[in-house]
Amino acid sequence: MLVRDVMKSPVLTVGPEATLEDAYRLLLERGIRHLPVVEGGRLVGILTDRDIRLATSHLNPKGPCPGCTQVGEVMTRAVVTAHPLDPVEEAARAMRERKIGCLPVLEDDALVGIVTGIDLLDALLRLTGVTEPSGRLEVRLADRPGELARLTGFLAGRGVNIHSLLSYPEGEEAVRAVVRVNTLETHLLAEDLRREGFAVLWPPRKPW
Repeated sequence: MLVRDVMKSPVLTVGPEATLEDAYRLLLERGIRHLPVVEGGRLVGILTDRDIRLATSHLNPKGPCPGCTQVGEVMTRAVVTAHPLDPVEEAARAMRERKIGCLPVLEDDALVGIVTGIDLLDALLRLTGVTEPSGRLEVRLADRPGELARLTGFLAGRGVNIHSLLSYPEGEEAVRAVVRVNTLETHLLAEDLRREGFAVLWPPRKPW
């Protein structure tokens, strides 16, 4: 999944000469938290609702003045951006490492979209298949060639279709696979897997 698949477009923007009062009104009207700042068709900054709150706080040495302070005075100028063809996981990593809530999306220096933390959560839901009726399996596999194929082959042999499959390392010798399948009878499937020697973590064994 790529950034272009989850980004919002077109993007609501504001100019650096706008007042914080005007910018805040836009945020409230559209129910958003981030405003890219554009001047002469180019991205020059980013303004967030947090920037506005800090700038208009009584703790501000210049005093609160949302009607006379311009966006350009408080916006962040060093903007971290993404490209439409970036994988969503790279966008998520950039936002996590920089501790930021959005990435304006640029293509040939033109602002073509914006991706936020909520967009990335939506992408996670789609990637894990939870938006479709399905059952969930979680299996610990040895970290060696063929183990994932053995699991998918087992499911295919029982006519089970895989909606999504995510895996991640668990220590140095194991991999955890999270599988969404086209059946809700996951307890019966889990017992079949256990009989085949698979370490099934979810669903747990039913108390008898």
